[in-house]
Amino acid sequence: MDWRAAWRIARRDLNGRFRGLRLLLVCLFLGVGALAAIGTLTAAIGGELDAQGQVLLGGDLEVEVWQRPLTGDETAFLERYGTVSQGLRMQATASAGEAAAPVELKAVDTNWPLYGTLMLDGGHRMGAPPPGQAWLAPGAAERLGVRPGDRVRIGSADLTVGGIIAEEPDRLSEGFQLGQTMIVPLDLPQRAGLIAPGSMYETKTRVRFSGAADPHAVEEALQARFPGAGLDITTRDRASPGAERFVGRMGEFLTLVGLAALVIAGIGIGGGVASYLEARRASIATLKILGATSGDIARIYALQVGAAALAGSLAGLAAGVLVTPLLAGALGDLLPVRAGLVIDAAALLRAALFGLLVVLVFAAPPLLRARDVPAMALMRARVAPLARNRRAATWPVGLGLAGIVALSLLGSPQPELTALFLAGAAALLALLAGLGWLIRWLAARAPRPAGPIARAALANLHRPGAATASLVTALGFGLSAFVLLAAVQTSLDANIRRSVPDRAPDYFALDVPRDRLAAFEDIVRDRVPGAVIEAVPTLRGAILSYGPAADPTVVAELEELPEDAWALRGERGLTYSDTLPQGNTLVAGEWWPPGYAGEPLVSVDADLADAIGLEVGDMLTIGLLGVERSARVASLRRIDWESLGFNHVLVFSPNTLKDAPHNVAATIAVPPGASAAGLLRDLALAFPSSSVIEVGPLLVQARAMLGQVALAILAAASVAVLAGIAVLLGAIAAARSQRTYDSVILRVLGASTRQLLLLQLAEFAILAAVLALVALALGSALAWLVMTQLFGFDWLPDWPRVLAVLGGGIALVLAFALGASLPVLRARPAQSLRAL
Repeated sequence: MDWRAAWRIARRDLNGRFRGLRLLLVCLFLGVGALAAIGTLTAAIGGELDAQGQVLLGGDLEVEVWQRPLTGDETAFLERYGTVSQGLRMQATASAGEAAAPVELKAVDTNWPLYGTLMLDGGHRMGAPPPGQAWLAPGAAERLGVRPGDRVRIGSADLTVGGIIAEEPDRLSEGFQLGQTMIVPLDLPQRAGLIAPGSMYETKTRVRFSGAADPHAVEEALQARFPGAGLDITTRDRASPGAERFVGRMGEFLTLVGLAALVIAGIGIGGGVASYLEARRASIATLKILGATSGDIARIYALQVGAAALAGSLAGLAAGVLVTPLLAGALGDLLPVRAGLVIDAAALLRAALFGLLVVLVFAAPPLLRARDVPAMALMRARVAPLARNRRAATWPVGLGLAGIVALSLLGSPQPELTALFLAGAAALLALLAGLGWLIRWLAARAPRPAGPIARAALANLHRPGAATASLVTALGFGLSAFVLLAAVQTSLDANIRRSVPDRAPDYFALDVPRDRLAAFEDIVRDRVPGAVIEAVPTLRGAILSYGPAADPTVVAELEELPEDAWALRGERGLTYSDTLPQGNTLVAGEWWPPGYAGEPLVSVDADLADAIGLEVGDMLTIGLLGVERSARVASLRRIDWESLGFNHVLVFSPNTLKDAPHNVAATIAVPPGASAAGLLRDLALAFPSSSVIEVGPLLVQARAMLGQVALAILAAASVAVLAGIAVLLGAIAAARSQRTYDSVILRVLGASTRQLLLLQLAEFAILAAVLALVALALGSALAWLVMTQLFGFDWLPDWPRVLAVLGGGIALVLAFALGASLPVLRARPAQSLRAL
């Protein structure tokens, strides 16, 4: 029989609504749809980051440095490559009348923006503001109660609101803000008295290349020419490293979850195909009696399964494409992604191939089993279960598995993590298969219960043709998914509560002059009696080298920074203290005594020391305002990062840094029930060069961002739960014919509907009770991997809630199992016996 004839028979036998293969359609729709949506969205965001790198960065290359502008030599070096735009970023406090608000001051020159266009309300396209004017973000204008044409005050300078910002081209590359944006002319900070020795500000110098220069070559040349200048360089191909890391990490996680859902659903696909072929048992036997060969049978039913798989995959692809705009709309304020439909051929092809390969792996064994069995054996399959020739399925299953592995590793940003996931999935399948065999073995040797229902339920677990193995796999995956969902959710909630505590300082004040700290404290206490003020010196510097004095490691010479050594990247906050900071704990070494005047010393965060191999007694050199300063490591500290107070990776002895120009930062904690009305305005008038930041709005923003991450993770995990339920339905469907036969025989022998229902319930309850502990262990292990290894969060599950969700999952699974078994209970004995 050729393929055309096989398709003619397959088409006639295939129901237009895919009756009997709907489970396959649903499983593929879930898995392929999830993978298509994830792949399309991440590809769209990645494409926007690549295509708009120059606009997002504001240039082809950006050089950042703290507390100083670029020197003449540094500027001249950049001007060799093209047009240079200089800018400055700092925190400030804006006021208008009685209103005051913290703002992110963005001072730009007349060349800004080098790429892209600033849009103001009303559709006006603008560049840098003219002298005496400022562009305000909508939130800042609303907080100050001003409109275009009104006056605002920054430091000692008065400005006119020239317009309200509608679209800022380089907003994403600016990073997390402590206030709403206010764009001003480049000379404004100096003219307003905001710039003084020790002020905390950052200069950003951008270059638009005039020729075909390579950004990385320019970066290397700049670092070689000015090795100790503390320059932090960003190129257009990584305009927003934080966004790229987030998108890459989240995309990898969501892809693995989608693949997990597809693999889980694959078990349901196998069960659904086996059930479908069981229902076609008589047709297969008839075709063989009429002369159809084993190859003909394989072609006919492979075409039917292939048609259903293709339909399910196409429906999943369509759903993935259609849901992408909704996801893009939800992320539009956080990440660059185009509105409307996005079609990424590579992502869609990858999702479809995953779906078809999973169908090959799980549908091949039942197809080959039906192909190789003689007609007489098919007729007697009800009383003599068909033998399984596993060797015949080795090639198609092996080919499908190899394709899944290759497709998973191809283009994966974290191939080690992907390989670990695949190995874990294989181990999990093997574990559940072994557990199914063990349950059958134990059930066959367990003492027989006295009650007939319990005795029959126990016998059903090990009788010939029992579906115990598939049910164990289905229940194991389903219950593990419930535990995974609960553990991830509760752990995320706990991390949000710990990372963003309800109680934190009410205000942060930056750039408070050292010689006016007492006046600052008097103003705060006059306006808010009982306020708690904590002040520390603040400086900025970059780690240049570290390690033994005889053989130090130079940061600029490292090809790649050590893992978790984030403090080596660019400049970081520095401070000095006579005493151990509150919330810190010494884990090695000793703290210097008050008034220490000996060799310069430094205390280092213990996590950073572990990451870079730093020990007590080693030397550490920093670049501070263009000057190198070295200190010996005196101690290592464990830092409580969750306190939201002043936490510094490096704390020096006072004699190391006290002579450097610097100011003071302070936190203000308002007593419960006290009012701080007018405090921001008073401080803005008395300290125009300082900036005061309200913590409350920042906590709201941080909670919202973490909440979005949690929602994405939970949504992805929910797909796995749905896939687990689909697997359970597939396992029940695959055994429906056998259960119908058993039910009919028991009814003939006098069993009532109530007894049959109790028998089904007892069988599933025994399996659920055994698998609950397994699911708790498996689901918790997977949740731990997701939280700690993938996202770097702490492992903080709420075990009572996890157990409650597991109990609810068991109840839901039993309800689904009994609901799917109702058609078996409604089978009429006479009609069923005539069909045998």
